[in-house]
Amino acid sequence: MIPEVHKEIIDLGDGRTISIETGKLAKQADGSVVIRMGDAMLLATVVSARTSNPDIDFLPLTVDYREKFAAAGRFPGGFFKREARPSDQEVLTMRLVDRVLRPLFPKDYHAETQVMIQLMSHDDEVMPDALAGLAASAVIQLSDIPFEYPISEVRVARVNGEFIVNPSKSQLDEADIDMMVGASEDSVAMVEGEMKEVSEKEMADAIKFAHEAIKDQIEAQKRLVEKAGGKKPVREYEGEKESEEMEKKIFDFAYQKCYDIAKAGTSKQERGEKFAEVKEACEALFTEEELEENGDLVGKYFGKTQKEAVRRLILDEGIRLDGRATDEIRPIWCEVDYLPSTHGSSIFTRGETQALATVTLGTSKQANVIDLPTEQGEENFYLHYNFPPFSTGEARPIRGTSRREIGHGNLAQRALKGMIPEDCPYTVRVVSEVLESNGSSSMATVCAGTMGLMDAGVQLKNPVSGIAMGLITDGEKYAVLSDILGDEDHLGDMDFKVTGTENGITACQMDIKIKGLSYEILENALNQARDGRLHILGKLTETIEAPRATVKAHAPKIVTVKMPGEFIGALIGPGGKVIQELQKETGTEIVINEENEMGIVEILGTDQQGIDKVIAKIDSLTFKPQVGETYEVQVIKILDFGAVVEYVEAPGNEVLLHISELAWDRTDNVTDVVNMGDVFDVKYFGIDPKTRKDKVSRKALLEKPEGYKERAPRPGGGNRDNRDRGRDNRNRGGRDRDNRGGGNRDRNDRNR
Repeated sequence: MIPEVHKEIIDLGDGRTISIETGKLAKQADGSVVIRMGDAMLLATVVSARTSNPDIDFLPLTVDYREKFAAAGRFPGGFFKREARPSDQEVLTMRLVDRVLRPLFPKDYHAETQVMIQLMSHDDEVMPDALAGLAASAVIQLSDIPFEYPISEVRVARVNGEFIVNPSKSQLDEADIDMMVGASEDSVAMVEGEMKEVSEKEMADAIKFAHEAIKDQIEAQKRLVEKAGGKKPVREYEGEKESEEMEKKIFDFAYQKCYDIAKAGTSKQERGEKFAEVKEACEALFTEEELEENGDLVGKYFGKTQKEAVRRLILDEGIRLDGRATDEIRPIWCEVDYLPSTHGSSIFTRGETQALATVTLGTSKQANVIDLPTEQGEENFYLHYNFPPFSTGEARPIRGTSRREIGHGNLAQRALKGMIPEDCPYTVRVVSEVLESNGSSSMATVCAGTMGLMDAGVQLKNPVSGIAMGLITDGEKYAVLSDILGDEDHLGDMDFKVTGTENGITACQMDIKIKGLSYEILENALNQARDGRLHILGKLTETIEAPRATVKAHAPKIVTVKMPGEFIGALIGPGGKVIQELQKETGTEIVINEENEMGIVEILGTDQQGIDKVIAKIDSLTFKPQVGETYEVQVIKILDFGAVVEYVEAPGNEVLLHISELAWDRTDNVTDVVNMGDVFDVKYFGIDPKTRKDKVSRKALLEKPEGYKERAPRPGGGNRDNRDRGRDNRNRGGRDRDNRGGGNRDRNDRNR
């Protein structure tokens, strides 16, 4: 049976298009589409269970994004030749999609739901992650799964002052803004990206530009749904059980108590204990029979009451949970060089949030290798973020790196990487250990990372600080909160993290939990964030004003030397023997890379003498004397017919100084002029056409004696120089008495 296929085209306005197709693949899923842009194709599906577990009080939503190696005509790397766990880049794409979708499912919809997106065909000029949000929304719109309204996501870049939707990789290389924006027709829901120190207005303009492109993609989804038979009736599902009587009873009892606790301005732990006491008192309002039937609703209704009390306190009185004003930053203290053995370290503490950062310096061998279907390369700067359970006073199992840790680490890395100088010779790894957390640990990581890098001697272009902003609004009033607490993030309507230097923004991440956020509020939040960011930046530079001029004594120093590619083999040696012995002898690490027929040699070591020895070895291997130049040499061997000398500036490079080139006067014995270990200058004359060997002369640098005349050649044999050459040739086999064998005597022997 030939499937009935429906397709819709989105025109990007510059000759590029995106197509959305349904009806051909994966028809047993609740919804499926194929998104195509250029030669890039993604298959997206959604399936949601018809029933839900009554014990679950949340939406078990899974967004899974995978890039298949076959899509790019490549094999998976490693021993097992199949795709395994998702890469960090795939996890980051999953988070981008999840953050826009999750708030739009009904609050009481708890059925297991799975959105799966896979790259089936790759195009080098298309970034597939920019299409994932469109794909996810389209499949849900084609299904009967309850969902508020369609959304989409686009990447926006600014190249040479012009905004571009879904740019290519080559365009991104030239961009000063790279952002992913997710939105509905009416409002922006998610922003994440990196910038090169742009202003708040420029960032807002980029968001507005992206929003207009998203509106076109939403219209295309609506047209596709109509072509496919129209919007399906939303499936029936069993929602959460409710009790208006219980809700009112808890609200009346707990609201003022929660309001008073919030107004007291206590610490996180003290506040938590007092709220727990009120919650326990709420349970005492009901009989055992009532609790047995609806006991799970006590926590739900108490949470709603607590949220309402905190929000009203902020909106009506401008007072926050810890007693601060809305634009006030928590107390900050910082320290650098805390860990004696690391290459760089710092502590950043803001209120009850603390991060300890370490910096490690290495060669290109320690670069983070990226091997994905859509991207291959290396990162010479990368940041890892760890969030242990003790940071929030919890004890729970640790099961590998969480998606949250990957996401927060990526945000901090994007915030800092643009400030690493292009000529930094090191591979740099920053690790942030969150030791305490009460809001905005990712921004604490940025601040600690900045100081740690400066402490390590990495010459940052400018120091970077970060701040997390919040928003509380009832539709009429609103309050923008600087440096939000964990509770304010949970109870608020926006979580907006922004990082930057004194010159502008370097990265941002924004999640908006309400519909219709105006650009006026967004711009106010950005401007208030700038004030807070600069305040925090001042605290950082009070602690360490500028990067250290050099790396620490125990940290490795790195020197990069270029050498012609033809000498790489000589430096490595047979089976790596030369380079291995050199590393062992000098206590260094040597890494060789080839680039444009040149060898780029990285020498890493803590002992400058060892580094100097390696440089001397490279100079020796690549030394080429220039005709007409003068060089200092040392005698290392005496022969009957001359002295073997070594170039002082290139140990190991030897050349014969013939006896005839020692002095202007006749020399019968080499030792009459020079001896072992003597150091003097010689002039280089290039390759001698007669001997086809390098020719150097000592006498050429001496003043010729007055009245000196060249001696006439002897009959048949030439001058003494030729006679000496004859002796040399005879010894090499021209006429050796042990090898007479009937051959003709050579000319030099007859002349004798």
